[in-house]
Amino acid sequence: RKRVRAMAEIVIRNTNERITGEENVREFLNNQEVVYEHWNMEKLPAALQENFKLSDDDKKRILDIFDVEIRDLAARRGYKIWDVITLSESTPNIEDLLKKFEEVHTHSEDEIRAIVGGKGIFIIKGSDDVGYFNVELEPGDVISVPENTPHFFTLMENKQIIAVRLFIEENGWVATPVADPQFQ
Repeated sequence: RKRVRAMAEIVIRNTNERITGEENVREFLNNQEVVYEHWNMEKLPAALQENFKLSDDDKKRILDIFDVEIRDLAARRGYKIWDVITLSESTPNIEDLLKKFEEVHTHSEDEIRAIVGGKGIFIIKGSDDVGYFNVELEPGDVISVPENTPHFFTLMENKQIIAVRLFIEENGWVATPVADPQFQ
């Protein structure tokens, strides 16, 4: 049986230091003004959590299952619309999409993702003493990158993810590319 890792881990890119354990991860992200929360994944049937070719009905079921959590986040943080995105090797143009994703950029509103299947990784620019860091995300992890913070999001080696995205404005997540010499 493979070890199930229940939550996000962090890697500081400049030093390769890895931060693990819920308290440590929360404290680090809190210091970087990154919102981190956790949803109970036991609510989601395995058939949905492990299906990377979701139909529109499947996506609606996921949103219904987490309706309370989504509305709670929306009420606290001002989100108005939400959807489900799924990416995998079977996604058309996946390599082109990832190339587009893997450019450092900012948004005029925060970028929030709730991972409900697969894995993903946010690369975020931290404070000057930290530099860029990776947040490796597992199902149940909910993370919000502050507005105007350089970052990007991509898949991990399994190349599979299902995530709920929440937005304040329909066009609020328009990406502004950042050419940052400090990024490596």
